[in-house]
Amino acid sequence: MKALDELTFDNRFARLGDAFSTHVLPEPLDAPRLVVASDAAMALLDLDPAVAETPVFAELFGGHKLWAEAEPRAMVYSGHQFGGYTPQLGDGRGLLLGEVYNQVGEHWDLHLKGAGMTPYSRMGDGRAVLRSSIREFLASEALHALGIPSSRALCVIGSDTPVWREKQERGAMVLRLAHSHIRFGHFEYFYYTKKPEQQAELAEHVLNLHYPECREQPEPYLAMFREIVERNAEMIAKWQAYGFCHGVMNTDNMSILGITFDFGPFAFLDDFDAHFICNHSDHEGRYSFSNQVPIGQWNLSALAQALTPFISVDALKEALGLYLPLYQAHYLDLMRRRLGLTTAEDDDQPLVERLLKLMQNSGVDYTLFFRRLGDESAALAVARLRDDFVDLAGFDAWAEQYKARVARDGDYSQEQRRERMHAVNPLYILRNYLAQNAIAAAESGDYSEVRRLHEALSKPFEEQPGMEQYAQRPPDWGKHLEISCSS
Repeated sequence: MKALDELTFDNRFARLGDAFSTHVLPEPLDAPRLVVASDAAMALLDLDPAVAETPVFAELFGGHKLWAEAEPRAMVYSGHQFGGYTPQLGDGRGLLLGEVYNQVGEHWDLHLKGAGMTPYSRMGDGRAVLRSSIREFLASEALHALGIPSSRALCVIGSDTPVWREKQERGAMVLRLAHSHIRFGHFEYFYYTKKPEQQAELAEHVLNLHYPECREQPEPYLAMFREIVERNAEMIAKWQAYGFCHGVMNTDNMSILGITFDFGPFAFLDDFDAHFICNHSDHEGRYSFSNQVPIGQWNLSALAQALTPFISVDALKEALGLYLPLYQAHYLDLMRRRLGLTTAEDDDQPLVERLLKLMQNSGVDYTLFFRRLGDESAALAVARLRDDFVDLAGFDAWAEQYKARVARDGDYSQEQRRERMHAVNPLYILRNYLAQNAIAAAESGDYSEVRRLHEALSKPFEEQPGMEQYAQRPPDWGKHLEISCSS
């Protein structure tokens, strides 16, 4: 394991030059202090977890110190926000400190969010508040633990720095990790500003560093775009299967790597609701839960438009045509596994759809239903879960179909069924009210609840002694929390 001063930097994006980013130093936080750190994320940098408790750790990730080899840069990009194109966005409150490579040769961006004003801050102050930083930290690590591709979060640093939102709050910084922070909006920026040389340089950078296997294909750029389509189809299938709502699927929030990125007003479903809108600023429901699938395709189409200098329109359309079939295949595969099925039948999709419709009309807890479905045999489980449904006749009809389907699937012991289903059906998810409880404690100076919740979410499929409160249905107030982009 390494100490903080032993990290090895290789700042590949910074070497692209000033057309792609601007050199900016972080603005230090007042009295920086550790709120929470992820041992698993620290291991990606070969860091000893003990260094998180040292004063220099908070000083580095609170903007007071900087490695000599770091080259902090604010990236420039544009994007479609709620369907409308914004010509210039960029890192308004974040800085790419540099790229570190670990002992196995992986490169990780160190991106400090809440680091102060940049040339791209527009009307903002460049700061992040404690609540949004905690939410991003918890979500990043929780999604990763669920097997959903995501950026990672190393730590949250709190402070005494006052920050004004709807009220005065405390400033904080979250250090997030990803193999790249390049977004769809990077390609849009150079396409719409008519800078073909820079756009070609960006495309080569992404192809060479992040999709090198595509170099072996007859049309490398087309192969890269196909891979981006496939990754996004799989990521969004996992969002839908686990009930995750991103909330702000603007093209500037879409990673070129197909990972969950830029957490804002996200939420996991409590009661199943296909029409759920987690962002109270999304008045039209553009980014509702059920809309995430077509919006994923819309965003890929926007990226395709920006790639027309490199790929023919017909080839781009053909690649885009892969999205929905791939999404459906990934989604149905995961939903089969969540139902405890190991084989595929043609009627599995209607079986899933009928169940979701019954859940929709009954306010059934999405996560706990699937977890409890694996606790016992199919017959005992559906009998126990029956009382959660309003349409009893409808549920009974579904239950009979489900039991027959399970019987056809194979002869497995209940222990095998339970083990297999519990491996894909989490007991713990990041419910908004749990995050809010942890935030409220942290804002009063108690970080123990954030750390404890993070611990539970790090092993979402394993029953953990003493963590029972994180596996309960939310109280009524917890289902109606309003989350905005500043959250």
